[in-house]
Amino acid sequence: MPGFEFWGAEERKEVNDVLETGILMRYGFDGPRKGHWKAKELETEICKTFGASYAQLTSSGTSALTTAMAALGIGAGDEVIMPTFTFVASFEAVLGVGAVPVLVDVDDTLTLNPAAVKAAITPRTKCVMPVHMCGSMADMDALMAICKEHNLVLLEDACQSIGASYKGKTLGTIGHAGTYSFDFVKTITCGEGGAVVTNSEDVYIKCDGYTDHGHDHKGVDRGADLHPFIGFNYRISELHAAVGLAQIRKLDKFLEIQKKNHALLKGILSQIPEISFRRLPDPQGDSCTFLSWFLPTEEIAKGVVAELKAQGVLAGNFYWFDNNWHYIRKWDHLKNVHTLNPQTEAINAMLKSYATKQFAASDAIMSRCISSAISLMWTEEQIKEKGAKIVEVVKSVLKKQGATA
Repeated sequence: MPGFEFWGAEERKEVNDVLETGILMRYGFDGPRKGHWKAKELETEICKTFGASYAQLTSSGTSALTTAMAALGIGAGDEVIMPTFTFVASFEAVLGVGAVPVLVDVDDTLTLNPAAVKAAITPRTKCVMPVHMCGSMADMDALMAICKEHNLVLLEDACQSIGASYKGKTLGTIGHAGTYSFDFVKTITCGEGGAVVTNSEDVYIKCDGYTDHGHDHKGVDRGADLHPFIGFNYRISELHAAVGLAQIRKLDKFLEIQKKNHALLKGILSQIPEISFRRLPDPQGDSCTFLSWFLPTEEIAKGVVAELKAQGVLAGNFYWFDNNWHYIRKWDHLKNVHTLNPQTEAINAMLKSYATKQFAASDAIMSRCISSAISLMWTEEQIKEKGAKIVEVVKSVLKKQGATA
């Protein structure tokens, strides 16, 4: 799955450029850096690769989300509609700008259910935030129509789907803004890092300042910059940007390998009639980071995952066992409002409601879902071996539970 699997001479070369100058900060020190501007170069490559007008690098995907929300005017009391299946950073960013996370059901795309989004809209709704989970996309046509009808901001969390697209447009570039994560286990890694992409110059200018203490970057040096608004230190370093610069130039190769390995594994699993696969609003746009598949019932899926884990076969499930990061079922720190900073009454009320609120539609999807991460390093023989083990386990569990002849 991630770019760290293909770390090599290209990354070392870019990092060494920075180390040889000793200038690790992305701003200033024009002379000593000897023409090396890795962050600026990576932002240019992001725009060129993904088709965005503007890109602003940040220190992480989480800070990218926070920055994007601030630049889009999302703040105190605003409601942000988001899915029950995501990474915890999505709701952390919402809370970070003082807004209220409104969680709604996902469907068999593993992303926002448009009908659930429509039902959740209130006079306080400001933003719809689809999270393109596990390498693939939400139904963007439906979500764009909803946002247009209700005059809502559309912010794409594309942190897990770098390189995926929807009807010819790269995920992250379709809404008012989008975000990427370049942490260690993403398709492209900087070690740590993220980016906001947008086609709005106004949003970009605000992101540029917000990530650097509000600097407008118009002075002859940093001391001469003005500060049109308050910002924070969400800067990426030149070292991290250097890694990402080498990685983004390999993205086409990463995607080519992922798609080949994904197709091989899917072909093997397709021989079992009881297995179905994630619905993709645009199959051609799948980055193939994961192969997500469903079994007929929760009990069968649980039995299959337990046996695969016992055999050391990768079988990710976000509903049971020890995964506390990705699904609302185990977000106790959110539901019990375990925060270090006091929240508003509106936020407290919403979060406490999640302690008892049921998401039966999401449960029905997620409890039957297995997501297999696709490695760039697998050989064809290894894929066949893994696929055969999965088929054997699934058939065995189906037989035990009387679900197949």
